[in-house]
Amino acid sequence: MLYATLKLIHLLALIVWIGGMVFAHFFLRPAAQTLPPALRVPLMLGVLQRFFAAIAAAVVLVLGTGLWMIGRVAKEAVQSGGQFSMPLSWTVMATLGLVMMAIFGHIRFALFKRLQRAAAASDWATGGQALASIRTWVVVNLWIGVAIVAVVRLA
Repeated sequence: MLYATLKLIHLLALIVWIGGMVFAHFFLRPAAQTLPPALRVPLMLGVLQRFFAAIAAAVVLVLGTGLWMIGRVAKEAVQSGGQFSMPLSWTVMATLGLVMMAIFGHIRFALFKRLQRAAAASDWATGGQALASIRTWVVVNLWIGVAIVAVVRLA
C-alpha cells in the first residue's frame, strides 16, 4: 500500500510539472503574445511565480518518492537474499529526472531572477528576452519529460 501511494504521489507531481509546461508553452504563451510587453511581462511573471512554486514542490515530491521507491525495492531484494539491479528504464528515468531538476533550477534561480529584475525596472525588452530564454529551457525540459514517460511506459 505504501509503495502504491508513493507511486501515485510521484505520478501526480509529474502530471502537474509536465502538464503545466504543456499549458504554459502551447496555450498561455501564445495568448499572452497578443498583449503589449508592458502587460505581457508582468502577467507572465505572476503566472510563472505561482507555477514555479508548484514545480518546486513537485520536484521535492518526485525526488523524495522516487528515491524512496528505489530504496524500498532494493531493500526488499537484499532482504530476500537476492541482488538489486536497477532496471535500465529506471536508470534512464532517474538520470533524466535529475537533468530536468537541474534545468528547472537554472530556470528558477537564474532566468526567472532576470525576469524579476527586468519587470521591477519596467525594462520590457529585457523581460521579453528573459521570457524567451525561459521558454527555450521549458521546451527542453518538456521534451525530456515526454522522453522519460515514453521510456518508462514502453519498457
